[in-house]
Amino acid sequence: MGKAVAHVGVEMGRIRAGKASPAMLDSLRVDYYGTPTPIAQIANISAPDPRSLLIKPWEKNMVSEVAKAIKNSDLGLNPIADADGVRLNIPPMTEERRRDLVKQAKNEVEGGKVRVRAIRKDTNEALRKLQKDGAPEDSVKDAEAKVQKYTDVHIIEVDKLFAKKEAEIMTI
Repeated sequence: MGKAVAHVGVEMGRIRAGKASPAMLDSLRVDYYGTPTPIAQIANISAPDPRSLLIKPWEKNMVSEVAKAIKNSDLGLNPIADADGVRLNIPPMTEERRRDLVKQAKNEVEGGKVRVRAIRKDTNEALRKLQKDGAPEDSVKDAEAKVQKYTDVHIIEVDKLFAKKEAEIMTI
Protein backbone atom coordinates (compact mmCIF):
# COMPACT_ATOMS: atom_id res chain seq x y z
CA MET A 1 0.00 0.00 0.00
CA GLY A 2 2.90 2.30 0.76
CA LYS A 3 4.29 1.68 -2.72
CA ALA A 4 0.93 2.60 -4.25
CA VAL A 5 0.92 5.88 -2.29
CA ALA A 6 4.53 6.54 -3.31
CA HIS A 7 3.60 5.96 -6.95
CA VAL A 8 0.79 8.51 -6.68
CA GLY A 9 3.30 10.95 -5.20
CA VAL A 10 5.65 10.44 -8.15
CA GLU A 11 2.82 10.94 -10.63
CA MET A 12 1.73 14.11 -8.81
CA GLY A 13 5.26 15.43 -9.16
CA ARG A 14 5.10 14.98 -12.90
CA ILE A 15 2.00 17.12 -13.23
CA ARG A 16 3.08 20.63 -14.12
CA ALA A 17 1.68 23.17 -11.67
CA GLY A 18 2.75 26.40 -13.32
CA LYS A 19 6.14 26.44 -11.64
CA ALA A 20 9.25 25.09 -13.27
CA SER A 21 10.35 21.83 -11.72
CA PRO A 22 13.10 19.47 -12.86
CA ALA A 23 10.68 16.59 -12.14
CA MET A 24 8.69 17.69 -15.21
CA LEU A 25 11.41 16.14 -17.37
CA ASP A 26 11.71 12.81 -15.51
CA SER A 27 9.93 10.84 -18.23
CA LEU A 28 11.92 12.46 -21.06
CA ARG A 29 14.38 10.22 -22.91
CA VAL A 30 17.23 11.57 -25.03
CA ASP A 31 18.98 9.67 -27.82
CA TYR A 32 22.43 9.20 -26.27
CA TYR A 33 24.63 7.52 -28.87
CA GLY A 34 21.72 5.41 -30.11
CA THR A 35 20.31 4.55 -26.67
CA PRO A 36 17.19 6.26 -25.22
CA THR A 37 18.51 7.59 -21.91
CA PRO A 38 16.74 9.52 -19.14
CA ILE A 39 17.69 13.18 -19.38
CA ALA A 40 18.79 13.26 -15.74
CA GLN A 41 21.57 10.78 -16.58
CA ILE A 42 23.17 13.00 -19.22
CA ALA A 43 22.53 16.53 -17.95
CA ASN A 44 22.17 18.77 -14.94
CA ILE A 45 18.65 20.22 -14.67
CA SER A 46 18.04 23.31 -12.57
CA ALA A 47 15.27 25.86 -12.06
CA PRO A 48 16.97 29.29 -11.90
CA ASP A 49 13.58 30.96 -11.43
CA PRO A 50 9.94 29.80 -11.14
CA ARG A 51 9.28 30.24 -14.86
CA SER A 52 12.28 28.53 -16.47
CA LEU A 53 14.44 25.43 -16.48
CA LEU A 54 18.09 25.26 -17.46
CA ILE A 55 19.46 21.99 -18.82
CA LYS A 56 23.25 21.70 -19.06
CA PRO A 57 24.38 18.46 -20.70
CA TRP A 58 27.70 17.15 -19.46
CA GLU A 59 28.79 16.73 -23.08
CA LYS A 60 28.41 19.87 -25.23
CA ASN A 61 27.55 17.84 -28.34
CA MET A 62 24.35 16.64 -26.60
CA VAL A 63 22.73 20.12 -26.52
CA SER A 64 21.06 19.61 -29.90
CA GLU A 65 19.87 16.09 -28.95
CA VAL A 66 18.33 17.41 -25.72
CA ALA A 67 16.58 20.24 -27.59
CA LYS A 68 15.29 17.77 -30.20
CA ALA A 69 13.96 15.38 -27.53
CA ILE A 70 12.10 18.22 -25.78
CA LYS A 71 10.64 19.51 -29.04
CA ASN A 72 9.45 16.01 -30.02
CA SER A 73 7.97 15.26 -26.58
CA ASP A 74 4.38 15.85 -25.48
CA LEU A 75 5.45 18.48 -22.92
CA GLY A 76 4.40 21.39 -25.16
CA LEU A 77 7.56 23.35 -24.37
CA ASN A 78 9.79 25.28 -26.74
CA PRO A 79 13.50 24.69 -26.08
CA ILE A 80 15.98 27.53 -26.60
CA ALA A 81 19.43 26.05 -27.27
CA ASP A 82 22.62 28.05 -26.78
CA ALA A 83 26.31 27.15 -26.62
CA ASP A 84 26.35 25.36 -23.28
CA GLY A 85 22.74 24.32 -22.56
CA VAL A 86 19.04 24.44 -23.23
CA ARG A 87 16.65 26.89 -21.60
CA LEU A 88 12.94 26.17 -21.24
CA ASN A 89 10.55 29.01 -20.51
CA ILE A 90 7.41 27.76 -18.79
CA PRO A 91 4.36 29.76 -19.89
CA PRO A 92 1.75 30.73 -17.30
CA MET A 93 -1.29 28.46 -17.30
CA THR A 94 -4.82 29.44 -18.20
CA GLU A 95 -7.75 28.71 -15.88
CA GLU A 96 -8.97 25.99 -18.27
CA ARG A 97 -5.56 24.29 -18.26
CA ARG A 98 -5.49 24.41 -14.46
CA ARG A 99 -8.88 22.64 -14.32
CA ASP A 100 -7.62 20.00 -16.77
CA LEU A 101 -4.57 19.39 -14.58
CA VAL A 102 -6.77 19.02 -11.49
CA LYS A 103 -8.82 16.42 -13.41
CA GLN A 104 -5.61 14.62 -14.39
CA ALA A 105 -4.45 14.66 -10.75
CA LYS A 106 -7.86 13.34 -9.63
CA ASN A 107 -7.55 10.46 -12.11
CA GLU A 108 -4.11 9.59 -10.72
CA VAL A 109 -5.52 9.68 -7.18
CA GLU A 110 -8.41 7.41 -8.12
CA GLY A 111 -5.94 4.98 -9.69
CA GLY A 112 -3.93 5.01 -6.47
CA LYS A 113 -7.02 4.34 -4.37
CA VAL A 114 -7.97 1.44 -6.65
CA ARG A 115 -4.46 -0.04 -6.21
CA VAL A 116 -4.70 0.27 -2.42
CA ARG A 117 -8.15 -1.35 -2.39
CA ALA A 118 -6.91 -4.16 -4.66
CA ILE A 119 -4.14 -4.88 -2.17
CA ARG A 120 -6.75 -4.96 0.62
CA LYS A 121 -8.87 -7.38 -1.40
CA ASP A 122 -5.93 -9.70 -2.13
CA THR A 123 -4.87 -9.66 1.52
CA ASN A 124 -8.40 -10.40 2.74
CA GLU A 125 -8.68 -13.29 0.29
CA ALA A 126 -5.39 -14.70 1.60
CA LEU A 127 -6.70 -14.36 5.16
CA ARG A 128 -9.93 -16.20 4.28
CA LYS A 129 -7.85 -18.96 2.71
CA LEU A 130 -5.87 -19.21 5.95
CA GLN A 131 -9.17 -19.52 7.83
CA LYS A 132 -10.24 -22.38 5.56
CA ASP A 133 -6.87 -24.02 6.22
CA GLY A 134 -7.56 -23.98 9.97
CA ALA A 135 -6.61 -20.53 11.30
CA PRO A 136 -8.85 -19.29 14.16
CA GLU A 137 -11.76 -17.15 13.00
CA ASP A 138 -11.08 -14.47 15.64
CA SER A 139 -7.49 -14.05 14.46
CA VAL A 140 -8.63 -13.70 10.86
CA LYS A 141 -11.27 -11.12 11.83
CA ASP A 142 -8.67 -9.13 13.80
CA ALA A 143 -6.27 -9.26 10.85
CA GLU A 144 -9.03 -8.08 8.48
CA ALA A 145 -9.74 -5.16 10.81
CA LYS A 146 -6.03 -4.24 10.80
CA VAL A 147 -5.93 -4.45 7.01
CA GLN A 148 -8.95 -2.13 6.83
CA LYS A 149 -7.25 0.31 9.21
CA TYR A 150 -4.09 0.32 7.04
CA THR A 151 -6.26 0.81 3.97
CA ASP A 152 -8.00 3.81 5.54
CA VAL A 153 -4.66 5.37 6.53
CA HIS A 154 -3.24 4.98 3.02
CA ILE A 155 -6.41 6.32 1.37
CA ILE A 156 -6.14 9.41 3.60
CA GLU A 157 -2.48 9.83 2.55
CA VAL A 158 -3.51 9.72 -1.11
CA ASP A 159 -6.24 12.30 -0.45
CA LYS A 160 -3.69 14.55 1.26
CA LEU A 161 -1.41 14.31 -1.78
CA PHE A 162 -4.33 15.35 -3.99
CA ALA A 163 -5.33 18.26 -1.77
CA LYS A 164 -1.75 19.55 -1.76
CA LYS A 165 -1.42 19.21 -5.54
CA GLU A 166 -4.82 20.81 -6.17
CA ALA A 167 -3.86 23.82 -4.05
CA GLU A 168 -0.53 24.05 -5.88
CA ILE A 169 -2.19 23.91 -9.31
CA MET A 170 -4.95 26.39 -8.55
CA THR A 171 -2.58 28.95 -6.96
CA ILE A 172 -1.79 31.65 -9.48
